Amino acid sequence: MSTLHNPQNRWQRVLSEPLVHFFAVGAILFGAYWLFNKEPEAAAGGQQIEISANDIRQMAVAWLAQGRPPLTRDELQSLIDQKISEEVLFREGMALGLDRNDEIIKRRVAQKMDFLAADVASMQEPEKAELVEWFSKNSDRFALPPRASFRQLYFSPDRRGPTARSDAETALQAIAGKRADSPEVAALADPFILRTYYRDSTPDQLLKEFGPAFAAELFTLDPGGWRGPVQSGYGWHLVWIDAMEPGRIPAFEEVEADVRAAWHDARYLEVKRAALDEMRSRYTVAVVPLDTVDLNDLMPPDPASLPAEPASQ
Repeated sequence: MSTLHNPQNRWQRVLSEPLVHFFAVGAILFGAYWLFNKEPEAAAGGQQIEISANDIRQMAVAWLAQGRPPLTRDELQSLIDQKISEEVLFREGMALGLDRNDEIIKRRVAQKMDFLAADVASMQEPEKAELVEWFSKNSDRFALPPRASFRQLYFSPDRRGPTARSDAETALQAIAGKRADSPEVAALADPFILRTYYRDSTPDQLLKEFGPAFAAELFTLDPGGWRGPVQSGYGWHLVWIDAMEPGRIPAFEEVEADVRAAWHDARYLEVKRAALDEMRSRYTVAVVPLDTVDLNDLMPPDPASLPAEPASQ
């Protein structure tokens, strides 16, 4: 019998979907809340507050985690009384509706729903074949950048003024054919606040240290000789490239752990988006047209427009 027409297989596929898990957990939580809160008007006098052994252990762990000495009996009793007070105040506040229109509470509840979506997404563990297929469709996300190992000589505009570039060009002719680590070569350059040798550097790393122009031009140069001058945010440089490794897409086996983590992240976003879309479909949302809202009076005043403060006597 075809699996497309097999009711058992169809139900197995439906029940294996994380989104179904998400709504099932939500239904259980909602049902439990409704079951234990049928009579909110009687809650203040009839609800039971229970402090378990596990609650007390958690208090002790939190206390010790702050580097404090072991709890005395009086200190422990004080923590228990504090927890009971917090629980009473929380329940009474909920009964009075103090949670409504409270932004902090809204954010905390929304955050917990977000955590629930993450937990549901983590329930499903992909097979290796599924990961390989997902990697083949998203391999660009794991691309390895090019890398360069090089030595540089610095020519400072602060020391040399407008002749910094021409001095670098003259030095390039003088050191042609000389070893990259030769002392006489280094003597021609100016001191540099960063390193003179860089190993396995990526474009992003060089962009942060030298600026975008230097990072872009360096990876167009050929290894095995002095090249330049190349301009950076500091001045001018001559560079000797020892090795240049082009960027590439790694094999799946090289990045399997990263692929698995990225798959879980993508699955979490998928579950969260689908769940949020379904929940939002049950609401009618009305937003005032943005062009009718004046936000100009919220901007801080221009300091230049403020009256000058009187001179102190």
